[in-house]
Amino acid sequence: MNITYLDGHTLNPGDLSWGPLEELGNFTVYERTDSEDIVDRASDADIILSNKVVLSADILAQLPKLRYIGVTATGYNNVDLAAARKQGIVVTNVAGYSTSAVAQHTFSLLLGLTNHTELHSQSVRAGDWTNAADWCYWKTPLVEIAGKTIGLIGLGDIGTQVARIALAFGMRVLAHRKSKASAGVGIELVELDELFRESDVVSLHCPLTDDTSGIINAGSLAKMKPSAYLINTGRGGLINEQDLADALNADRIAGAAVDVLSTEPPKADNPLLTAKNCLITPHVAWAFFESRQRLMQMVADNIIAFQKGQPTNVVS
Repeated sequence: MNITYLDGHTLNPGDLSWGPLEELGNFTVYERTDSEDIVDRASDADIILSNKVVLSADILAQLPKLRYIGVTATGYNNVDLAAARKQGIVVTNVAGYSTSAVAQHTFSLLLGLTNHTELHSQSVRAGDWTNAADWCYWKTPLVEIAGKTIGLIGLGDIGTQVARIALAFGMRVLAHRKSKASAGVGIELVELDELFRESDVVSLHCPLTDDTSGIINAGSLAKMKPSAYLINTGRGGLINEQDLADALNADRIAGAAVDVLSTEPPKADNPLLTAKNCLITPHVAWAFFESRQRLMQMVADNIIAFQKGQPTNVVS
């Protein structure tokens, strides 16, 4: 069975073994694949693996041998599912591999806003402590998160893990989600307006849908405390970025930290790139070594299930 990975760099830039996939067939991996090269590279493939390479109906129609597409991520909007179904192509995805990593990164962003660790480390390296008149100093107010309220928009696996960590830090946890099923111990389910009003930290963990697109906008930001922080490790489209930049620059909220943007890589004129008190990381919350190791094995497990005629995690 011929297996072709069209954008392998997304999973393995060189620090993982391809062994779990090499064992399953004739495995060929490309670092990146432009759209015009897909058909040529995948013409003999029974299985295509892809993270972000777009597999449109037109491209799929030119791949009559193709029987399976393994999306090496949770989102699968890069595949035309209707066309795949029409051609009898099974499409699967992978979920849950980065829950712990994303929750950890959520708190690294929050602590970046409250502790300013990098700012103080750079200050020390610049000689400020060596030349200080006193035994300690701080360059900006430091904020303790114990006793603060965190409001989670979305309470799936990641949101629930963030809630557990927040409770361990001694925070009060509010959450808003579509489902009204009971939440875990210590989590208070509330309506959005109350979450925005009460929270010292608002953290986004919901999917991007028509209902949640731009859920952070001028109106919702106006409901937040001036001392509040916003964290986004979900999807960039959850935020109206101009509205957030305006709020930050006008000190209407205290700070924001995001791992995702509406367009990635961002355009040079993205307003958050120059906004005050805004930390940005390049969509790395999922990319921890252990997360990618799990992802590799889960991709392999999906293929094994397909080869046995019992496909799992099917989205087509």
